[in-house]
Amino acid sequence: MPAVHEKLCDLLLTDATVLTVDDHRTIHRPGTVAITGNRIAAVGPQSEMADWQGRTVLDCTGKAVLPGLVDGHNHLYQALARGLGEGLSIVPWLCDFMWPYSIAVQGADAVAAARLAAAEALRHGTTTVVDNHYAPTDLETTLAVADVVERTGLRGAIARGIVGPRTEIAAKRGQPEALFRHSAADELAITREAVQHRPPGSRVEVWPAPLNLTYVDQDLVRRSIELARELGTSWHAHCCEGRSDPQSYLDTYQSRPVQWLAEAGLLDQRATLAHAIWLDETEVEQVAEAGARVVHNPTSNAYLASGTLALAGLRERGVAVGLGTDGPSCGHRQDLFECMKQSVLAQRSTTLDPTAMRAQDALDLATRDGARCAGIDAGVLETGRLADLIVVDLDRPHLQPLHDVVSTLVYAARGSDVVVTVVDGEIVQRDGRCLHVDEASAVAEAQHRAELLLHRAGMTHLLR
Repeated sequence: MPAVHEKLCDLLLTDATVLTVDDHRTIHRPGTVAITGNRIAAVGPQSEMADWQGRTVLDCTGKAVLPGLVDGHNHLYQALARGLGEGLSIVPWLCDFMWPYSIAVQGADAVAAARLAAAEALRHGTTTVVDNHYAPTDLETTLAVADVVERTGLRGAIARGIVGPRTEIAAKRGQPEALFRHSAADELAITREAVQHRPPGSRVEVWPAPLNLTYVDQDLVRRSIELARELGTSWHAHCCEGRSDPQSYLDTYQSRPVQWLAEAGLLDQRATLAHAIWLDETEVEQVAEAGARVVHNPTSNAYLASGTLALAGLRERGVAVGLGTDGPSCGHRQDLFECMKQSVLAQRSTTLDPTAMRAQDALDLATRDGARCAGIDAGVLETGRLADLIVVDLDRPHLQPLHDVVSTLVYAARGSDVVVTVVDGEIVQRDGRCLHVDEASAVAEAQHRAELLLHRAGMTHLLR
């Protein structure tokens, strides 16, 4: 009987340029990554891993292997609205377009949109997504969206949008009454049951998500955070995305949103604050002291002219800042390569300093820092970590000649250059085809439902 090889793994990626994004930002040229089960068994220079064998071997000559990208803030259901909402700032975009549109969304629409958007994300190298789902948020739809995200092969969380009763700020902004469908008690009960179905540790978890700190009732925000603490989940919220948000809050509560959270003892390491553009210096300090996390959405912020995150101040204080696409209808493409590039350009344009942010910083946001935001043991290629990684084909005209691989990936690569996506040790996308999604069917269903939805919402005037 032949001897069992001592270094046998399930999946072996060889002859690659391996960007580990570890503490030393080690790059192996050429390098090898070995995966057993859903964990990385070993990673290192090719010369030191020549005795590894794999049940499946991928020759990655001319390719880069790097950690899978983490989309820390998304709205998958908005995939059916791609290409609409042009030329609006954040409040009109919400009140005149997205809220009325969202009210018309039915459960089957949300599931179809999530299937399409999940396939797009996997094709573009996203391995984890935090989906801030808020239309509709009944238990059946919330769990169905979680199910379809997991079946496509993604990892992540469904941050169930909690709205509750219509508040004074919401009324002043013109947010339609039909948006506020559930009582505070029902919001919490539905969220509790959804978390119980998909508790912490699930491939796709459910988190409480008071939808926006500005216009969700303070007591409901408090109780949502208390629920997260009780159930051991993270919590997620839009925070100071619009320039008027802090002043609206001050006028109503005599406090700024993050200031109130901190002083009420609610700001904690479970928090993931999406956008957080309009924080003052005190709030930045409070975020850092609490160990809260921030998700930067540079492309959507530019699209809606919302402003630019003061990124340096947060990172200098040790805040984990990840990247988000903000969904398929606010930026129109779920491509974290685009977001990485935009994050650098926005900081340089705002500060007029070409050293304000560099390519490696952007790659960190999309990988290791994004994993911190999502609360997962990934984002770095090192032994013992979850085996979430992607393979990018560098042998393409727009990526050659190759000098600095990090700069090339951040400034020149795009999601379509990803040729393999591995999540939890399994190849879930290869050569532009998702292995667990009937893409033709997903596209056809999404198109059909999108057309019906626009008519149902009375928004066909947006077409041209």
